[in-house]
Amino acid sequence: MSINSIVEELRKNISAFEKTVQTEEIGSVIEVGDGIARISGLTKCQASEMLEFPNGTFGVALNLEEETIGAVLLGEFKHIKEGDTVKRTGRILSVPVGEELIGRVVNPLGQPIDGGAEIRSKKFYPIEKVAPGVMTREPVSQPVQTGIKSIDAMFPIGRGQRELIIGDRQTGKTAVVVDTIINQKGQNMICVYVAIGQKESKIARMVAKLKETGAMDYTIVVTAGASDPASLLYIAPYAGVAMAEYFMDQGKDVLCIYDDLSKQAWAYREVSLLLRRPPGREAYPGDVFYLHSRLLERACRRNKEAGGGSITALPIIETQAGDVTAYIPTNVISITDGQIFLESDLFYRGIRPAVNVGISVSRVGSAAQIKPMKKVAGKMKLNMAQFRELEAFAQFASDLDPETKKQIDLGQRLVEILKQPQFQPMPVANQLAIIYAVSNGFANDVEVDNVREWEAKLHEFMNQTKSVLLEKIDAGEWDDKVEAELKVAIEEFKKR
Repeated sequence: MSINSIVEELRKNISAFEKTVQTEEIGSVIEVGDGIARISGLTKCQASEMLEFPNGTFGVALNLEEETIGAVLLGEFKHIKEGDTVKRTGRILSVPVGEELIGRVVNPLGQPIDGGAEIRSKKFYPIEKVAPGVMTREPVSQPVQTGIKSIDAMFPIGRGQRELIIGDRQTGKTAVVVDTIINQKGQNMICVYVAIGQKESKIARMVAKLKETGAMDYTIVVTAGASDPASLLYIAPYAGVAMAEYFMDQGKDVLCIYDDLSKQAWAYREVSLLLRRPPGREAYPGDVFYLHSRLLERACRRNKEAGGGSITALPIIETQAGDVTAYIPTNVISITDGQIFLESDLFYRGIRPAVNVGISVSRVGSAAQIKPMKKVAGKMKLNMAQFRELEAFAQFASDLDPETKKQIDLGQRLVEILKQPQFQPMPVANQLAIIYAVSNGFANDVEVDNVREWEAKLHEFMNQTKSVLLEKIDAGEWDDKVEAELKVAIEEFKKR
């Protein structure tokens, strides 16, 4: 190669050279322990910004103080020590979203933990987002069928509603939401189940059941296990709702379940106390109400101008000895549109799901029911409440006047038909058939102990011979003609 050509090559390279300056803001760890790091030097750090620690560990900036930053560490932190360098990423904490997550079990950072392939999502949503404004919302009017008779009949849940499920531990709260997920098959609903502080064995059993029933085909499971750091338990619900918001932005309906927010509040209290925030009532920080309100306000039904779509939230709260007046339960009750209270005494008496009719309520009410269920189940809650009042007198049945005895007999039969085994959600038309039959006295001559067997035979008869009628009811048809058809069908069943 000649000298001229070398000089020419050098000239080209020099003229093509562009000087670029890349700046990185770097700080250092001044204190670390219990999943919390205190950092100095990051003067321009933003709230909830992701920070990069050595060995690929990330943290989130929570406390922005004058001299230092308090960050929670997401994941393993034993290798982090005083003096380590910390880099700003410039990104607010985000999670991957999209169709690729459906059918997968992921951690709160969107990383798969089910042993499957890596999730290659191109879209990321921030976990913290301002809830849709009032003018972009519309009233709740479409039902979310849970497949659970006592809920669909008396405490209906609508698309875009927030319905709290509350009760002591081991009263069947998770069973209610798992049945609801299973019942969404063919209902055009995507489900996001967020497990917070649950045992991994319990999650594995639940995922196996969802796969067995085909429910994982439309479900994302986000799990922060009991052995995970408090920081992951704190961000898990926000990660779940961010994944749900992606589908809502596509105009789809999503069911989001948080199991349970009591454990999230405990994790947040732990993080806050370690960050030396002042403790308030029951040692919770002052913003614990905001912790849950900014999460649950993101559930709504958007109007067509805003793109449509909805997120229905079913938060779960665990009570201690049935005390719904404690700090966290009252906070969440005030944010939600009703609550389903599961009572230990009913559960131990074999009434499952153990729904307490007196305390439970849906503030959306019959607006979220199909017309037939609205007509048939209207009096049911009143009948059940009256029965609970009179139940104490049931043992003195011989001394009661005929009207009271009739009320008690009806209540006993209604209690029997509202019992439902787990993993067996029931189509709404079948629910309506049995509620109509019992409420209108068709089961009065059936012994209370035999009511459930009678119910099973009625469903079998209806499914085999009256499928067209069930389809009509399912489609929301209800008039004198349909009611007469149902009455004739039940009478025909009784003759058989």
